[in-house]
Amino acid sequence: MTTTTSATRRQEPRLREGGPLGEEYEHEPVPQGARRGLLSVSAVWFGFPMNLGNAVFGGVIVYNLGLAQGAAAILLGNLVLFAYVGALSWLAGRTGGNFSHQAARTFGTLGSRIPAAFLSTVVIGWYSFQIGLSGTTLQEALGWAPLLGALAGGVLYTVLTVLGIRALSLIGLVATPLFVVLAGVALWFGLAEGGTSLGHALSYEGAGHALSFGAAMSIVIAGFSDSGTMTADFTRWARSGRAAVAAASCAFPFANSVSYLVGGLVVAVGGAVDPAVNGGGFLGLLTGHGPLLTSVAVLFVFVNLGSVASHCLYNGAVGWSAITPFRMRPLAIALSVLGLVAAMTGVWSLFLDWLNLLGIFVPPIGAVLITDQLFLRRRTAGREARAYRPGALVAWGAGAGAATVAHYLLPGSVDALIGMAVACGVFLAVERTAPAPVAQVA
Repeated sequence: MTTTTSATRRQEPRLREGGPLGEEYEHEPVPQGARRGLLSVSAVWFGFPMNLGNAVFGGVIVYNLGLAQGAAAILLGNLVLFAYVGALSWLAGRTGGNFSHQAARTFGTLGSRIPAAFLSTVVIGWYSFQIGLSGTTLQEALGWAPLLGALAGGVLYTVLTVLGIRALSLIGLVATPLFVVLAGVALWFGLAEGGTSLGHALSYEGAGHALSFGAAMSIVIAGFSDSGTMTADFTRWARSGRAAVAAASCAFPFANSVSYLVGGLVVAVGGAVDPAVNGGGFLGLLTGHGPLLTSVAVLFVFVNLGSVASHCLYNGAVGWSAITPFRMRPLAIALSVLGLVAAMTGVWSLFLDWLNLLGIFVPPIGAVLITDQLFLRRRTAGREARAYRPGALVAWGAGAGAATVAHYLLPGSVDALIGMAVACGVFLAVERTAPAPVAQVA
């Protein structure tokens, strides 16, 4: 007869009340025995940014700045995201805690509910955007009723989220190669139909004047500032801080840059329809070439946008479950319904205003977390838990205020960077003037 020791049980992934779908550890850090391999965690982040929405944004940037300047803004924005998301991922991989656990250490056990609730609601806005984009994309490409495409997408994306982290990893492994292959096919058709040579496309100088270089960088940073700040929801599954950073690097700068640059190239080769509005969306280039490719294009819409939507819904569900008594899966279903209702109002179409909101209010949250738990970790390692840490909330507000002023009074500035710098500076000042925390005695 074989016996199982308590040490062995601690090393085994636990299912507990998660049932056959597995435990998601909404209310506690992921134990080492339940952590996942690098490929699995990397796939979660790898497939997330490589999506049609980013191709739209990349096309808008290149349309306004030209390919060379647009590519530079895209790459620099992604390097900022790498430093930002990488630092937060390192913290998550070391502790196994989700974003709400991270926030509780810096903002207080009760104070953390403010940024956690804010971000967990904001990401549902992105979920609504993906549902709406599913409907309108299929309408433009195939003539489907927008409501039909949105409903079909909403059901599929909810099922993926309910299946949990394993489903996010699997869809990432499918969505990434599908995007690369079909983007290549679309660019081929774009070159053939646009009558533009590749050399001419590479020298594309842009035709719009609505964006500055700084504004383009802000779009890139803001596009993933919400889920990037909540990266711990994904990278807490990594086996170490180093593995978590490696997983995040698959998204930033790599996958996110590729998806933006594909959209930019679609505009540069003349394959975009109304690039000032629709950017580098390339689904239309894949239709009208026979039923097989059209069918693959429909599958691509649901897989590609489903990867993004399910990640956002997962962030929202994990976030709200961490600050309430409820489990992730029932919350995912409820939030999905709310997201679908929001999508039906057409609110998703205001994506540029949405990006401005994200770039102003979200990055200062992560800046405060990084400053507290990375830069000041020796000073704050032994401090006692508190319900509220007013200094963190003040620093967040100062950073958001500075980013707002920059957005309206300093056109061309990178709002997110200004907000992060001010939040970091204010928090450092508050902590330096406060008495050093007294370490707890075990």
